[in-house]
Amino acid sequence: MAAAGETTEVRAPSPEDGHAAPSPSLSKRQQKKLLKQQKWEEERDMRKQRRKERKQLRRQERQRLQDEDQADHQNARKRFRREATPSSLRLVVDCSFDSLMLAKDVQKLHKQIQRCYAENRRAAHPVQFYLTSMGGQLQQSMDEKDRGWVNWKDIRIQTEHYSEVIAKEDLVYLTSDSPNVLKELDHTKAYVIGGLVDHNHHKGITFEKAKELGIEHAQLPLSAFVRMNSRKVLAVNHVFEIILAFLEKSSWQDAFFTVLPQRKGAVALNPAGDEKNPDKDQEFSSLTALETGSGRYRGNGKTPNCAVLSRLSAP
Repeated sequence: MAAAGETTEVRAPSPEDGHAAPSPSLSKRQQKKLLKQQKWEEERDMRKQRRKERKQLRRQERQRLQDEDQADHQNARKRFRREATPSSLRLVVDCSFDSLMLAKDVQKLHKQIQRCYAENRRAAHPVQFYLTSMGGQLQQSMDEKDRGWVNWKDIRIQTEHYSEVIAKEDLVYLTSDSPNVLKELDHTKAYVIGGLVDHNHHKGITFEKAKELGIEHAQLPLSAFVRMNSRKVLAVNHVFEIILAFLEKSSWQDAFFTVLPQRKGAVALNPAGDEKNPDKDQEFSSLTALETGSGRYRGNGKTPNCAVLSRLSAP
């Protein structure tokens, strides 16, 4: 203890203590601040390591959650597919018109085939799907833009013509030019859809091909249930999806209005071939849109006109 009248000497940290000695001219507060800054600098690497460890833990947790979500999604899809009841009905897309199409139309056909494949994979009653006469521009387009097509499942892709793959007596060509109207689907038959995007440049060609080969032909019963503002020729995927919808709903009218795109201006007809009462239909438009489950047109993904959907419910 210092004697009375003597001053007490404050010893500043020396270099031997592991800290640089503060200047004697610094006040105690400044010295404390300097020591605190020095300690902060010394622990910089340790703090950096801790941040890195926390970041790694967060990354691992995110990955774990993503893996769990992906596993749940895959399990849900597997459960959905197990619940599907495959149909024995065969649907064939005839790709033998490759030389008649421009490159841009071949690309459109490619997208339509992609849609057919996707819809069949998620359908309640998936059909036996065939692609025949595969090659040329179409195969080139698929190789360039969708290399995964070679791994597609539940589809038969053949380079041969459909008449060489399936017995002629089993074939029915679906063409809007046929005088025969399809009323029911025969599950022992193979229905052929012409894989042609030609903007009506080759009108009637599929009908003529069917007659040349001597195979059955028919058109969908579109005129009996629907009046459209545009021509009755439908895209490949629309015909394909209508067949899938009919297998599920057992109703041509429900199938047509589930699939037909809004731009076709489809209007439901009553059994006599007349338009149904639009005033009465309007009263039930919102309810019908909900009850039918037709919240969108599968053809283009847009919300449909409820007044159109409501005509399905009129007597």
